Formats: sequence, structure tokens, C-alpha cells
Amino acid sequence: MKTVFIVLISLTMFLGLQGASNLESREEKTMSEQDKNLETATFAGGCFWCVESDFEKIDGVSEAISGYTGGHEEDPTYKQVSSGRTGHLEAVQVVYDPSKVTYGELLDVFWRHVDPTDPGGQFVDEGPQYRTAIFYHNEEQRELAQKSKEEMDNSNIFDKPIVTEILSLSEFYRAEDYHQDYYKKNPIRYKYYRYRSGRDQFLDKVWTDDVEKALQAPESELYSKPSDDLLRTRLTPLQYKVTQKDATERAFENEYWDNKKEGIYVDIVSGEPLFSSSDKFVSGTGWPSFIRPLEAENIVEKKDRGLFTVRTEVRSKHADSHLGHVFDDGPRPTGLRYCINSAALRFVPKDEMEGEGYGQYLSLFEKD
Repeated sequence: MKTVFIVLISLTMFLGLQGASNLESREEKTMSEQDKNLETATFAGGCFWCVESDFEKIDGVSEAISGYTGGHEEDPTYKQVSSGRTGHLEAVQVVYDPSKVTYGELLDVFWRHVDPTDPGGQFVDEGPQYRTAIFYHNEEQRELAQKSKEEMDNSNIFDKPIVTEILSLSEFYRAEDYHQDYYKKNPIRYKYYRYRSGRDQFLDKVWTDDVEKALQAPESELYSKPSDDLLRTRLTPLQYKVTQKDATERAFENEYWDNKKEGIYVDIVSGEPLFSSSDKFVSGTGWPSFIRPLEAENIVEKKDRGLFTVRTEVRSKHADSHLGHVFDDGPRPTGLRYCINSAALRFVPKDEMEGEGYGQYLSLFEKD
């Protein structure tokens, strides 16, 4: 009887363990499948305690890991990195579910929590190890980061040019355990540090209600002209002379005169849409020529009495950039020739229009 009882107990234990094992196996499989759907982004924004805290509050972020990257020392310690001699930056790897939050949305979170105009650190923390950077994991992230930086630079939200670097991710080293989730483990010390750092005071000053409203406004209201100081840093000398001083570039020696790719041309200063490749034609003049504007309301015509004759100058509405001239010797159906300086334009290829916010013009290139 005792033997039978022992056998029954053993069998029950075996079945129980087997069931538990199967349950664990199913849970591991589910977690493995979830992990496959997660992606990783890496950002440097000064103190990683703060960056980690900001990202972990975002819905769709699984975890944020504090660490070091971008340097030459293998497996560095906090003491080594904080000395500024290893070349590393304090950084955070953000593990996220792209079905809940996109990489583009993470970029928006990043810009809203740093000072991207400071090349020497962040707030109270000074030194190259605290500068801002976006470390891309693949080509898609690189392109999105670059576009996001350009859009932020053109937004005029900040008074100075954006200096945040966009770098290829090298080895990422996880920081010491006491740095992970520091804001949870040491809430009083963290809040004291964050307040004394000046980070939130800066962000509150920059990201005002007016700025937020402007970002949510119609695109036509977002096209504006930066200060002259900013223009001098953003534009090449030729672009500045053409758009701001009404100069003319050389024929056949400019960027777009022979461009045959599909896409649109926007103002180099403001980004307002001006012309489409579907309206471009070979004029033989050596400058990009169009039969009509893409958005007529973005083109302003003025009389130009220079060069001992009267011509019709065309300028952009929002940036007031000098673009070129319009003549009445163009082909049908308009009979017009908008002769434009390449230096006043930026070309947005068809496959990049959606990502840059010009998706409404993609129908121009749909095949019948």
C-alpha cells in the first residue's frame, strides 16, 4: 500500500512538473515572439538618468537601458567615461514596439527633452561625453534621423543651429547596475539633480504652448524665414547670394538644370513647395525651367528693371527668396517659362516626399 501511494505521488509530481514545464515553454515562446517584434533605438542626450526616465514614460517603450557608446575604450566604467577621455557618450538604448510607437515618434520625444544647440554638453553637465547624438542602427533610421534634424532646424524653435550629431552605432556598453532605473531607485536624489540641472527649466522655456500650437498648425503656416544669422550658417555662400541678394548662378553649372528624377522642388530657406518635376522641361538655357508653379500662391511676381530691361521676377511667398524670372516663351499649354536658380531650391525625390511631409503631392506621379 505504501508503495502504491509513493507511485501515485511520484506520478502526480511528474505530471505537475510536466505541466509547469509546458506552461513555461509556452510563455518562453510567447516572450520570444514578442522580442522578435521589438526594435532598438539609441540616443545620447546628456545625463542618461534623465534620458532613460523620459523614454520609459512613453507608451510602446519596453525598456530603456543606460550605457556608453561612441568611444575607443573597451567596456569602459562610469569613472572612465565621465573623465571625458574615452570618447564615449552617455547614451540610452530604447527597446520599443513599432506597432505602438514609431521611430519617428521617438525622435520627436528626443528633440523635446534635450538642448540640441549645445556642442559642449547638456545643461549643468559639461564635456563631450554629455553632448547630444542620435546613433542609427540601420539606413532607414539614418534617413529618418537626418530628415527629422533638418525639419527641427528649419522650424526656428531654437535660436541657434542644431548641432546634434547623427552617428552610426558602434559597440554599446551597458552602464553599471546602480545607474539603471536610477530615477526609480533614488527618486529624491534624482528629482533634486534634475531640478538643479536646469533641464526642465530650459524645456519649459522652449516648448511653450505657442510653439506646440505652431507645430500642429497647417503646413502652409509653418513655412517661415529664419534670422539672417541662421541663414548664413545654414546656406552655402551661393545659396545665400541668390536667395538673399538676388544673384544669379551660372548656366549649366548648377545642381538641377539637368535633373530628370521625379519629385518636387521646395524653397531652400523655408521648405514651401514651389515646382514639380512633372512640369519641368528642357529649355536649353542651362537653368531648371518649369511651365507652371506647383503651388501658385507660393509664388510672388515683381517687376525687375535691372539689366536695362523690364523682366518679371519670381520670389517665394513665405521666405521671400529670390527664385528667378518668368518669361512668356515657354511651351504649351501655359506658354510660360519659369527660369529658376538651382541654388534657391531643394529637390525632394518622390520616394522621400511622404517622410518629409509632402505626401499630398504623390498623386502627381501616379501612372494612369
